[in-house]
Amino acid sequence: MSKKKSTGKDSIFKPLMRYAGPHVWLLVMALVLSVISVAATLYAPILMGDGIDLIIEEGNVDFEGLVPILIKLAIVVAITGVSQWLMSLCTNKVTYNTVRDIRNDAFKNLQKLPLKYIDSHPHGDIMSRLVTDVEQISDGLLMGFAQLFTGIVTIFGTLFFMLSINVRITLIVVVITPVSLFVARFIAKNTFRLFQKQSEARGDMTSLVEEMVGNQKVVKAFAYENESEAKFDVLNKNLQQVGVKATFFSSLTNPCTRFINGLVYTSVGIIGAFAAIGGGFSVGQLSCFLTYANQYTKPFNEISGVITELQSAFASAKRVFEIIDEPAEIPDSPDAVTLEKVDGTLKAENVCFSYNPDVPLIENFNISVKSGQRIAIVGPTGCGKTTVINLLMRFYDVTKGEIIVSSVPIKQCTRDSLRSMYGMVLQETWLKTGTIRDNIAYGKPDASIDEITSAAKAAHCHGFIKRLPNGYDTVISEDGGTLSQGQKQLLCIARVMLALPPMLILDEATSSIDTRTEILIQQTFHEMMKGRTSFIIAHRLSTIKEADCILVMNAGHIIEQGTHKELMDKNGFYADLYNSQFSV
Repeated sequence: MSKKKSTGKDSIFKPLMRYAGPHVWLLVMALVLSVISVAATLYAPILMGDGIDLIIEEGNVDFEGLVPILIKLAIVVAITGVSQWLMSLCTNKVTYNTVRDIRNDAFKNLQKLPLKYIDSHPHGDIMSRLVTDVEQISDGLLMGFAQLFTGIVTIFGTLFFMLSINVRITLIVVVITPVSLFVARFIAKNTFRLFQKQSEARGDMTSLVEEMVGNQKVVKAFAYENESEAKFDVLNKNLQQVGVKATFFSSLTNPCTRFINGLVYTSVGIIGAFAAIGGGFSVGQLSCFLTYANQYTKPFNEISGVITELQSAFASAKRVFEIIDEPAEIPDSPDAVTLEKVDGTLKAENVCFSYNPDVPLIENFNISVKSGQRIAIVGPTGCGKTTVINLLMRFYDVTKGEIIVSSVPIKQCTRDSLRSMYGMVLQETWLKTGTIRDNIAYGKPDASIDEITSAAKAAHCHGFIKRLPNGYDTVISEDGGTLSQGQKQLLCIARVMLALPPMLILDEATSSIDTRTEILIQQTFHEMMKGRTSFIIAHRLSTIKEADCILVMNAGHIIEQGTHKELMDKNGFYADLYNSQFSV
């Protein structure tokens, strides 16, 4: 699909129609059915006019002539009903298939976007675009497809029938009615901006709700309820104000167009009545013409309503297409190497990186890691420890320099194969909705229950799993449900122990675990790290005494490196950090 930036309504309309393109045969069917429906609807007034002429005189009603007219009228009504039902099926299918494709492409591109996009946008706003804004597109398209087809066909159909009855009165209708479209267009032009602000305000509110619900324990722990309510009230009031303005201006469309169309109907009635009195045409024909005049003006009202609804849909589509159009992560080069086995060696040569070009972070970072070494990275908060891990995993690409794994620059190998060589246990746990078994086997879906159980025992979580209602088949939500933070972290450790990749990254992996279990986990880690290159980030420096090399970072630079004993003997920055843990 299009990757061209969508800024205005015209540029939004084109990709929308491109998504509807694969379902063009349904659109054609809907158009044909709308022609049949309108033709039947427009034929009905003729039959009714003929029937009125047969009963207009007192005591002179032609019942024999009315019977075939009534039969025809019943058939016409049935055809109208069936064709409208089938047309609704077609337009519904086009709309929901189109919206499905848009949502799929938005979600697929979201998976391909670099982490910097996710990190720099509120998660609630992204969710709002994929859910609420896509639904707004659906509502707009549903009304657009359903009413535009019948509206346009009705306008031309009634015009033809009115011209066949009386040309002079028809011209009056044709001249006055389009004024309503100009009114609708003027109002719609000003409501697009308001609907766009409404979508943005809705995204801000979703973001706040997602943040507050996801961190409800912190909110309650710090008695932040009143402040969060105050923030919500501000956003809610803003949404209310923008929503009221958008709705008010958009609601002007229908009454304004109805007023103009009412003038048309009144003019036709007055002029037609004088024509009938003068013998210009019969009362039945006048009734027929008034019905056509009403049917002719009705689509203008509906189209003006469609235009209003489309303003909201276009404003929402703009936000959704911003995700679809967002440049994806730079793809792997065609000749990228697929890492199937690594020896665990790693080099970083003159690596530079910063999240913000104006704020340098990692500068001239150099390390050389041998196979099987345990590398600990320590330093104060914000020194770049986690950033180094992001660079090793290619969550972010280095600005300058090169990182080499097993003699292969990581920019020359596929991201998937590189990341499969690492096992990560982070301070922040991540679980998915599913069974305990599914969560442990996330990195090795084909693992047997015996392998899963062995990994759980090694991670010391087998005991609490067996106490759960359904053991390994217990279903948990993505937040872990009633599991404690420590239990969730043990499940994440078991996940890595099951996959056992050749390289490990442990970022405060035991931060939420009690001291006794931590000692047992550290012993398990010690066994697991044998023969595997490991990178360990720890704030409790007592846990990394056995590391082969400790990198001490500060302000994005390695300022010291060596074993625990060597660094303590230097009595430098590391020694100060270590001793500060025991000072009162």
